[in-house]
Amino acid sequence: MRDRYFPYALLVPAFVIVLATTIYPLAYSFITSFREWDLTRQRRPSDFVGFGNYQHAITEAAFQSSLWVTIIFVFTSVLLTLVLAILLSLLLRRQGPLHTFTRIILILPFAMSPALIGVSYRFMFNPEFGVIAVGLGSIFPTLKGIPWLANPNLAMAILVLTDVWHWTPYMTFMCLGGLASIPRETEEAAKIDGASSFRVMWEIVLPQMKGVILITAILKTIFALKMFDQVVTLTGGGPGISTETLAYFVFKVGFKWFDMGYASALAWVLTLIMIFISFWYVRILLNENRAIIK
Repeated sequence: MRDRYFPYALLVPAFVIVLATTIYPLAYSFITSFREWDLTRQRRPSDFVGFGNYQHAITEAAFQSSLWVTIIFVFTSVLLTLVLAILLSLLLRRQGPLHTFTRIILILPFAMSPALIGVSYRFMFNPEFGVIAVGLGSIFPTLKGIPWLANPNLAMAILVLTDVWHWTPYMTFMCLGGLASIPRETEEAAKIDGASSFRVMWEIVLPQMKGVILITAILKTIFALKMFDQVVTLTGGGPGISTETLAYFVFKVGFKWFDMGYASALAWVLTLIMIFISFWYVRILLNENRAIIK
């Protein structure tokens, strides 16, 4: 009997840690989202306001702006990352010393701290001494002296660039794992039948990678929705609120405006968006698997 319950006893510490660091904060924030809690006036949650915080979020212009910025950022970041990851994985799937060395170098951007990436790119795009800004100005005179981070469109483009640069290596290795599971016989048979390299990739390789691509898209979408570090260290949500994502808006409401009830509601809106997108992706993945089995 003791041996029967011993494995479950070993899980108790992990369960306690998950309960303390994940389940309890989620439950407490969910309850807080239905209450009024202004840290400048009270130390604990006060009146129950029902869905008042959520209604306020739907009607507030700042929330709508941050939601739109998040949609633009997530769409462009996920799309560019997936395209680059697939292309790089197709280039690096071959064996050899050069490809092995390239894979080692490729992991370096992912090993860097997101906050450090934001600070680094902020310096590199400084119009006076930034290496990228000065370099682009030397090559293209029309770009000389442009305040990159002071322009809303350019600031968003640089923010997307930093996120794509950071996550492309990780997603590339995921795609490489998917490519390794594809039988080479299918590609060789297609080439024998006279198919070009492009047709082999488009009609043979990519269809067999749908599952891996969908899983990669799920992870990258969640990571993009949660992206926070680069906004803080690179743009600060500016210029104005042009790069203020929903995750950064939650932080600003909670820790700059000290409205914890409203911030909790916003955090749960972000969580529900993640859950909805995850279920949508998983449903597509399950439908693909059923189609393959049939």
